[in-house]
Order: sequence, then C-alpha cells, then structure tokens
Amino acid sequence: MLKSRLLTAIILIPLVIAALFFLPADGFILVVLAITMLAAWEWGQFAGLKTPLQRILLALVFGLLLAGMVFMLPPYQRDIHQPYVALSLWISLSWWCVALLMVLAYPKSKILWERSRLLPLIFGALTLVPFFWGMLVLRQYHYDFDRYAGAWWLLFVLLLVWGADSGAYLFGKLFGRYKLAPKVSPGKTLEGCLGGLATSAVIAWAFAYFAPLNVAPTSLICSAVIATLASVLGDLTESMFKRASGIKDSGNLIPGHGGILDRIDSLTAAVPVFTCVLLLIFQVK
Repeated sequence: MLKSRLLTAIILIPLVIAALFFLPADGFILVVLAITMLAAWEWGQFAGLKTPLQRILLALVFGLLLAGMVFMLPPYQRDIHQPYVALSLWISLSWWCVALLMVLAYPKSKILWERSRLLPLIFGALTLVPFFWGMLVLRQYHYDFDRYAGAWWLLFVLLLVWGADSGAYLFGKLFGRYKLAPKVSPGKTLEGCLGGLATSAVIAWAFAYFAPLNVAPTSLICSAVIATLASVLGDLTESMFKRASGIKDSGNLIPGHGGILDRIDSLTAAVPVFTCVLLLIFQVK
C-alpha cells in the first residue's frame, strides 16, 4: 500500500504542477471541471445513489451547471469581481462553519441528513461548486498581466495542504496522544494537527519571502493558517460522511489513494476559504 501511494504521488505531483503552469486557461478549466464531475460522481454515494447511472447523471448535472456558469462569463474575466463567483465563495465560508458544527456534534448531527437524499446533495453542491470557482479564480489572478501569477497562488495552497497533511502524519506518529475527533476520524490527533499547522506556517513564511506573490507577509500567513485549518475540516467532513454511509474510500480511481474525493477533500475547503479570505476579506489586489 505504501509503495503504491508513493509511486502514485511521484507521478501525480509533477503532472499537477505542470498543469498549473503550462495549461492554457481553457484547458485548466476543463481539467478542474473533470475533477469536480468525478468528485460529484463519488459524492452520490453519500446521498444513497446506488446505481452507476444515478451517479453519472449527478456528475453530468454538476458539469452542465458549472459549464453554463463559465459560459456566461467573458473570457479571462472569471474572477472574484463577478457577482455569483464572489457569492459562491462567501456561501462556502458559511458552509464550512456549519460543517464544523456538524463534525463536532457527530454522530448526533447525522440525524439532519441520514433519511434524506436531497440534503447530502445540497452539501455536495456547497462543497464542490465553490471549490471549482476557487480554483479558477486563483488560477486567473492577474492573468492579463502575468499568466503565471495565479499558478503560484495555487501552488502555494497545494503545498500548504500537502505540508499540513505530511506534518500531521509525522507529528501524529511521533507525539500523537490526544484524539482530535475520535467519533469521526480516530486516527487524527491534536498533536498531529498542531504539527501540520507548524509545517504550513513554515511554508507560508518561505513563500512570503522567496516566491513572487507580492503580498504582505502578515496577510499571507493569516490566510495560510485559516486555509490550513479549513483543510483539516475538509478532511474531517468527508470522513464524517463516509463513516455515516459505511464507506471506507470514496472510490478506487487513484491506486493506493482511494478516490478523487479522498485526494481533494482538504482542498475542497482550503481553496475556496483561502480565496475568500485573501481576496474578499483582506482584499489583496
């Protein structure tokens, strides 16, 4: 298992970085759209959609909705200043606050959705639609002036999440004693979470001084800490839905890593929250 995970990571990480920096804008949109549709297909399990046809239809609905939203925007103006894009990110911030309460209250909170197919689908939309827009907004940040500016921002968020995940694993193994959310994810510890935060803070400090981000270090580090906490919440939220549905992995598309949702669960929270905090709250230009 560990060997396949490492091999997959060695292959995927360079591909992801290459896509960030070298795909044209429309190509990047298509890739993120495909990832979101695959995630929606897997999310259907949380709503009790058992047949492949039902889940394919759900993925198509998500794809058509997002493609239609993109089509309505002028080229190279898919940014934070578009009303429904900004609204999507503000709603995401609210949704993750609600998700935090649901995680803290689990298993009592599953009463809210366990007998409903509609509510889990709404939760899926609140998770995946802002993720899609957060990815696009960050990638097209200052695209007219510097086509790589947004790629650096997205790389920063990816490294934050990867660093937090690796730091949490290492510190959790070495010092883990107190469970973070035992009813949702028994393997996660408070010490691991703090280690992940420390790792992300180091990455944020390094980027603030050595990467071409052109932002005040204080704003960057504050946004990074909030995004890192959101990434932990994203992971815990997917674990909560999987536990409530009796599912171990969201899928098996990625050898050694499970499904698409298992790989992007942290990003579904970190990307829109980081985008909202940095561009809407701190109003970085």
